[in-house]
Amino acid sequence: MLTPVVAGFLTGGSLIVAIGAQNAFVLRQGLVRHHVAAVVVVCALSDVVLISAGVSGIGAIVDRAGWVVDVVRWLGVAFLLWYAAGSLRRAFRPESLEGGAAEAARREPRGVVVGKAVALTWLNPHVYLDTVLLIGSIAATHSHVSDQPLDGRWWFAIGAVLASIAWFSGLGFGARALAPVFARPRAWQLLELLIAATMVAIALKLALG
Repeated sequence: MLTPVVAGFLTGGSLIVAIGAQNAFVLRQGLVRHHVAAVVVVCALSDVVLISAGVSGIGAIVDRAGWVVDVVRWLGVAFLLWYAAGSLRRAFRPESLEGGAAEAARREPRGVVVGKAVALTWLNPHVYLDTVLLIGSIAATHSHVSDQPLDGRWWFAIGAVLASIAWFSGLGFGARALAPVFARPRAWQLLELLIAATMVAIALKLALG
């Protein structure tokens, strides 16, 4: 049991930790301390669904439904560019974490924040390629672990899910430790520029295939 769980944790962690649109959003919400729990739950629960889908073999269906991935890709490009434009606007009007930037973010309703988290998670075709296809394929190598009532694939999935929960919880709730740094307008400006650059880079990568 332990080997597939550890393998799942390490594999899931290596895929999740990389800088991306979703992580940038979770970090920003953690810094402004606004609906952090809701965002963490959305991201972690989404991974539970996607990892379970991959381990159960749905990845094969996704692999054949190329047109669905294409639709998601262009929707994702549009959303990422829209979000990047918002970050650029905020970057050229820098505020401190205790000033207008945080206050503006805190005025966003829970539904809007959750909607952004859902979009940044599900409108990224790489989430289906990495989380569903790749994790599903690697999990298959751990099937039929001897002397275990649960198939090794699912122990692998449990490890990957634990990595997701640990990462998003740490990123969202641990971001407050950076609050003293982001009390300076310049730090907040650099963060917004980094987020905008990340969004644009991912959008270009998606658009160019």
